[in-house]
Amino acid sequence: MSNQAKLQKEAMHMLKLTSRTFYIPIKLLNQTLRLTVGSAYLCMRAIDEIEDHDQLDAETKQYLLRSTSELLKHEQFDGTAYQKLVKPYASLLPEVTKRLGDWISICPEEIAGKIKESTSIMAEGMADWVEKDWVVNTKEDLDDYTYYVAGLVGVMLSDIWEWYDNTKTDRDLAIGYGRGLQAVNMLRNQEEDADRGVSFIPEGWDRNDLFAYATDNLSKADEYIKDINTRNILLFCRIPLALAKRTLKAMKSGKEKMSRDEVEETVDGIINE
Repeated sequence: MSNQAKLQKEAMHMLKLTSRTFYIPIKLLNQTLRLTVGSAYLCMRAIDEIEDHDQLDAETKQYLLRSTSELLKHEQFDGTAYQKLVKPYASLLPEVTKRLGDWISICPEEIAGKIKESTSIMAEGMADWVEKDWVVNTKEDLDDYTYYVAGLVGVMLSDIWEWYDNTKTDRDLAIGYGRGLQAVNMLRNQEEDADRGVSFIPEGWDRNDLFAYATDNLSKADEYIKDINTRNILLFCRIPLALAKRTLKAMKSGKEKMSRDEVEETVDGIINE
């Protein structure tokens, strides 16, 4: 097995370990898109693990995120410099973060620049929110935070679709897609976030307002996918959206999350349409 083939296999294994929402739809993509979207997801997951880390202090998180952002701006990612950056924290950081250079290397060269650009912007935005201690006071704050941690995923996916077969999608709706998925995650993780002293609910809002925020952005996701005609891409986009909607419905009825059977039923229903 070649080194590249080995890396690709390891990337898919890492996806399975780190993503509940995206592993299934990524696996269903054709090889080119699977490698591209898989690489993009792992790059963003790598920096997300820094932002969410419960044993790194705020100053260290900002340093790692901003330094990584700068490295990602270079035409050629300096893997040696990155390893030097993370080495003092190697015992704390997960493998998906330490292997950022590997995830970049499996991405098709023609689109790798866009993946690095979006990940760089995300890392800088995450560092800013670490500095703000994730204090969300207004809807504008919530929009800003969800843009950096999820809306950028939608933008990056739109870049990938256009590169792949000239599929053009609305970037604002793409941001709504990402925000909608993130808002559902926030609702699901609200108690866990509260335990670490974080609340993403603006002043004057209650849980119902966050439900409305999620619903509004998921409706933008519905509009977003109307521009997509490539079945492989459409399948990818519809699965996380359907899972988010059913999760939202489950939480509204008092459940914590969907059952495994409900997840499988949702995915199978979309695949077999």
